[in-house]
Parts: sequence; C-alpha cells; structure tokens
Amino acid sequence: MLTANKLEKIIELEETLRSEYQEKLDASETALEKCQKELADARAHMQATIDKQLQTISELSKKSASSEKFEQQNRELFNRSENMKDDVAKQKQRIKSLQSDLAKEREELKVLKQFDPAKMKKNLDASKKKLAEKTSANEILQKNLNKNKSENLELQQKVKELESKLAELEPDDGEEKEAEAA
Repeated sequence: MLTANKLEKIIELEETLRSEYQEKLDASETALEKCQKELADARAHMQATIDKQLQTISELSKKSASSEKFEQQNRELFNRSENMKDDVAKQKQRIKSLQSDLAKEREELKVLKQFDPAKMKKNLDASKKKLAEKTSANEILQKNLNKNKSENLELQQKVKELESKLAELEPDDGEEKEAEAA
C-alpha cells in the first residue's frame, strides 16, 4: 500500500504541479506555437525573398551574360573594323601603285601606238605608191627632158647650120649690097 500511497501522492503531486504549471505550460505552448508560426511565416517570407532575389539574380546573370556576350561581340567587331581599316589602307596603297603602273602602261601603249605595225604598213604601202607614181612621173619627165634636149641640140645644130648658111649667103649678100649701093 505504500506504493499505492506513494503512487497516489505522486499522482497528486503531478496534478498539483500540472495545475500550477499548466497555465505556464499552456502559455509556453501557445508562445511556442506562436513562435513556430512566426518562424514559419518568417521562413515563408524569407523563402519568398530568396525566391525573388534568386529570380533577380537569374535575370541579372542572363543580362550579364548577354551583356558579356554583347561586350565580346563589340570587341570582336572593333577588332574586325581595325583589321578592315588596315586592309583599306593597304588596298588604297595598292590602288595608288596600280594607278601609277596604269599611267606608265598607258604612256608605253601611247608610244607603241605611234609604231602601230598595221598603220606603219599602210603608210609604207601608201609611200611606196606615191614613190612609184613620182618615179614614173620622174621617168616621163626625164624622157621629155632628154627628148627636149635632143630636140634642142638638133635645133641648135640647125640654127648653126642655118647661121653658117646665112654667113655664106651674107657675104654673097654683102657683095650684092655693095653692088647695089654702088
């Protein structure tokens, strides 16, 4: 019985303690539940904040990635433009040298056109024709000159003959004139 007494006393003590501390326990449980609820709310709020920040970070990382990609493309385009500027400068220099070479070639072509074989042959043929015409004209003139010279010689001989005949006749005429005058 002793144990039943003790057990009863322990139960009474437990009930006394429970009645004494039940309010405190209930208040603590309520406070604990409130704290747990506040903690759950804080967690939910923090989780929402974390999700929002994660979304913002994701967007920013996408923007950052696209910004980095854009910057990379910008650097590549800048390098390409610099290379193209160098190429353009080289091409301009090449164009100048080609224009200089072209001017030299044109001068050489101009000189060579002066000695155009077809034109020179045509001129040579024309010159040969003119020379042939002049030669034939010269031959005709030479024949005429020779003919005229021979005629002139013949005429001069006839004139001499006639003068000698006249000189022979004149002394006879001179005697006739003296005879007539006398």
